[in-house]
Amino acid sequence: MTAAPTPMMAQYLTLKEEAGDCLLFYRMGDFFELFFDDARVAAACLDIVLTARGEHDGDKVPMCGVPVHAATAYLQRLIKAGHRVAIAEQTESPEAARKARGSKALVNRAIVRFVTAGTLTEEALLDARSDNWCVAIGEAAGGVALAAADVSTGRFLVVALDGGSVTAELARLAAAEVVAAEDSAHAELAGALRPRAEFDSGAAEARLKRLFGVATLDGFGQFGRAELAAAGGLVAYLDHTAKGALPFLRPPVVHRASATMAIDAATRESLELTCTAAGQRKGSLLDAVDRTVTGAGARALAADLGAPLMDRAAIDARLDLVGWLHDDGGARERLRAALRALPDIGRALGRLVAGRGSPRDLGQLRDGLDGAWLLGERMPADGPALLAEIAPRLRGHGALIDLLKRALVPSPPIDASDGGYIAAGYDVALDDLRDAGAGGRRAIAALEAEMRTQTGVSALKVRHNNVLGYHVEVPARAADALMKPDSGFTHRQTLAGVVRFNTPALHEVAARVAQSGAHALAAEAAHLEELTATALAQREAIAATADALARLDVAAALAERAVEGGWARPALVEHSCFEIIGGRHPVVEAAVAKAGERFVANDCHLSEQSRLWLVTGPNMGGKSTFLRQNALIAVLAQAGSYVPATSATLGLVDRLFSRVGASDNLARGRSTFMVEMVETAAILAQATPRSFVILDEVGRGTSTYDGLAIAWAVVEAIHEDNRCRCLFATHYHELTRLAERCAALSLHHVRAREWKGELVLLHELADGPADRSYGLAVARLAGMPPATVARAKAVLAKLEAGRAKTGGLAAGLDDLPLFAAAQAVEEAQCDAIRAEVEALDIDALTPREALDTLYRLKALAREG
Repeated sequence: MTAAPTPMMAQYLTLKEEAGDCLLFYRMGDFFELFFDDARVAAACLDIVLTARGEHDGDKVPMCGVPVHAATAYLQRLIKAGHRVAIAEQTESPEAARKARGSKALVNRAIVRFVTAGTLTEEALLDARSDNWCVAIGEAAGGVALAAADVSTGRFLVVALDGGSVTAELARLAAAEVVAAEDSAHAELAGALRPRAEFDSGAAEARLKRLFGVATLDGFGQFGRAELAAAGGLVAYLDHTAKGALPFLRPPVVHRASATMAIDAATRESLELTCTAAGQRKGSLLDAVDRTVTGAGARALAADLGAPLMDRAAIDARLDLVGWLHDDGGARERLRAALRALPDIGRALGRLVAGRGSPRDLGQLRDGLDGAWLLGERMPADGPALLAEIAPRLRGHGALIDLLKRALVPSPPIDASDGGYIAAGYDVALDDLRDAGAGGRRAIAALEAEMRTQTGVSALKVRHNNVLGYHVEVPARAADALMKPDSGFTHRQTLAGVVRFNTPALHEVAARVAQSGAHALAAEAAHLEELTATALAQREAIAATADALARLDVAAALAERAVEGGWARPALVEHSCFEIIGGRHPVVEAAVAKAGERFVANDCHLSEQSRLWLVTGPNMGGKSTFLRQNALIAVLAQAGSYVPATSATLGLVDRLFSRVGASDNLARGRSTFMVEMVETAAILAQATPRSFVILDEVGRGTSTYDGLAIAWAVVEAIHEDNRCRCLFATHYHELTRLAERCAALSLHHVRAREWKGELVLLHELADGPADRSYGLAVARLAGMPPATVARAKAVLAKLEAGRAKTGGLAAGLDDLPLFAAAQAVEEAQCDAIRAEVEALDIDALTPREALDTLYRLKALAREG
């Protein structure tokens, strides 16, 4: 018969059932304990000792624990490893439990919060320079939408996909956590699944109205049923993780995918916009561009680069602000110096709303809002239009700033439990309590001196700890005299080397100190609550100020980067063109500059008459760099940045595609070539005449003939059907024949020369096709053994001789089938082997004859 679980274990199992697939942090005194499988997982992840406690169903119960005071560091590691954690706190003190239910009463516990990757507010758990989006996928009547919230700052977006891709938007947001309904068609994209009822659009609409206290949502934008489902599902999930204490959410802002340049996940990874393929910020476009001086500015810049605008007027407004700061170096330096000194008020506000704020967060609001006010006072009246729009958001909150200046000490602490954060003079009663406490401490010091004189023990000291409170401590060798009944001292504790005592006089003074201290702490806590409530009443305006500061930081940082790199302001036009003079790759240029080298700039001229460039040339010659730099210039320009070029005139790009390089996706059963074909198919299906496409070495993952055929057909499709601006790099020189039939196709190559047997890569783009690929020279440059290079050279000579006889691979391209001539060569090479095989009488062969035949066939194959 199975023994009933102990009361504590029964309580734990009930809470674990509520926690579901989350690891359960079960509070026991000064530790959070984990049991059973949770303990095994946590011990392995955190590299802590796995022990055991008691038995359950006849087996030892695995257990591990982390100290409460260090829990944040352990949570950080668990969240980073992909886990979610439920926090079960003691909801009453042991004393209260004993008083209410007897001496052996179990302390009540409850889950107070679920800690997940998308619901973090603590500084230690967040990257100050990155947004932290929790995203929900909503579905209704065949439509799909997303809702995204960063609870650390209160930003709340509802994303209307307008036919766009869910995965593309998730990639743009770099979602920390994705939530969907249990039966969702997109469940595989989600890390957390919730009941379908939470995503009901009708219930969601009512939930949003209650949350924001409105009768209609029309003031926030137009919401379809899918948008409502996503927003309602997200709010329900945030409410669940916070156990009813919903975190900070500003009114939702509708983001239409069509309002920004469409960039799919593969293109983002290929271009390394905000992180590299290895997941690192260093080496990305963002890293090369970012000169922001605040965390909020860095987050805003990353968002801008991730979602370049399609509204030409909005882009020009950003460029005007960047241009003003670019041209006025003094204004730029003063602004950056002022911003550098400001705290992150957006995230301080988020912590206060979530109920995890501190006196320091109020101090950050005070200092940040005060700095914003001063900045607003200095803004010129005749500045750019965007500056005139931003400035009023900086100059509010005067009464709140004055209140916080009067109420708080200059540097408030993070921990409120010890008090000391309310300034002297703010509350006369609090000052009196502090004076009483200070007077008591002076009385204790005087009493200590008196006791030394009385006992003759010069080493006597009055100490304090949380167990004994104030007490007298003397060395053990001097304790005998104080042990006497008439000494006036009462023995409390004997330790190695010291003995502790109490006296009636010390007890009386200590009681006054403790009482005044407790009252002072209570008074400060009440003030903290009042000040927080006053600040939160202005949460929307404070959040708007935080956004304004971030926008100024982005503009000043882009201006700084433009001056630093000699970048130019792009001109955005309505017609389809792409005119770049002296374009450079910002990441590669920075890398070669560190090596003491100069980046070779190149021009790009795409127009209706020349919208498809076929670029040939050797490996390492700079083809991929040229392709990528132009794509990055388009991103920077529509994000509102100056660009690394001498000049740039661009027609707006609605969709950006990059098919440059690929890797296996074995987890989904896709080889490199399959990935390449999937991405290429997406381009051909989605690119419009306003799109910009870069394609590199399409078809290289299969046989030469298949690859050339695919590349040929893709070039024709882009030229005839998609009619988009495209840079197409290839090693298939046969494709240059397409220039004869494709009017808008232009031939170009990256220059290279061989000098005294060595390959010299010039990285310059020139008109016309490359004279050859220089593959053997690159192989030699890469360090391939000379014997292997020599053998390759001999094989190449044979292949070229064969191609000369048949007219080359491209000889049959004018008529289908494309490779009839080349296939005829293959057939001729196989004739001898085919004839030998057909002449065999297999049943008549002895084992020895069969072996000899195999050797002979192998020799024929080698000769061929």
